[in-house]
Amino acid sequence: MFSLPMSPQVFAILAALIEQRSGVHYAPEDRELLADKVVPRALDAGFDSLLDYYYFLRYDPAGSEALDALVDSLLVHETYFFREALPLRVLAEDLLVPAVRAGRRPRVWSAACSTGEEPLTLAMILAELGALDEVELLASDLSARALERARTGEHNLRSLRALPPGVEGRWLETCEGRPRVRPELVRAVDWRRVNLVDASAVAQLGTFDAILCRNVLIYFQDDTARRVVSSLTRALAPEGHLLVGTSESLMRFGTALACEERRGAFFYTKARP
Repeated sequence: MFSLPMSPQVFAILAALIEQRSGVHYAPEDRELLADKVVPRALDAGFDSLLDYYYFLRYDPAGSEALDALVDSLLVHETYFFREALPLRVLAEDLLVPAVRAGRRPRVWSAACSTGEEPLTLAMILAELGALDEVELLASDLSARALERARTGEHNLRSLRALPPGVEGRWLETCEGRPRVRPELVRAVDWRRVNLVDASAVAQLGTFDAILCRNVLIYFQDDTARRVVSSLTRALAPEGHLLVGTSESLMRFGTALACEERRGAFFYTKARP
């Protein structure tokens, strides 16, 4: 099969273009990994030079859509139902349900939701607690392809690997070998395409009582992660909470959010002005 060479110089400008668009960082040692993804797309588009393909992506009127498709193919969609479930349960039981009982309608945003397992897990927990209709759930991802899957409610069997007892048959059913989430849970989520590195797009979503941005910052360089955390912090209501992955920490970014522990789960909380 014909291939195209990716020189260090072309790798550098392609990686920079991808990072500018998506925030995803490729280090020099990732050159072969990136080439494996980029070369087939360049060949399919009729290019015999990766430099020409870069110029197309960067400057051609049709390049922006092609760049989005390339970025989409690079995004990692590793997720499953009830992944790191404790923080979601604590969020629902200790923060969202009390807010509902106090007469409020809390807003929650699942940022970088991939194919939707995280917000749908939270929807299942809220439905179990009788509070789903009283909480506004928004879920977003950069990948249009992943969001299309999320909106169908259809998932793969791998997404069930951490499923607790009582979920299947109640909130999930299997049709022709594929798990499907009950339609009312899928409809309870407002699915949006949002680029987290676009601060203006984040600001347009309004403010939230809780934001889930879990297992995302690990793909960003510190400067990009710092900017994203700043945007998310501005999108939090006073006393709102930001949740990141269990292996992630915001401490090295010098965040203004205070870290607090609740029943073994860690929340970053915005102080009142």
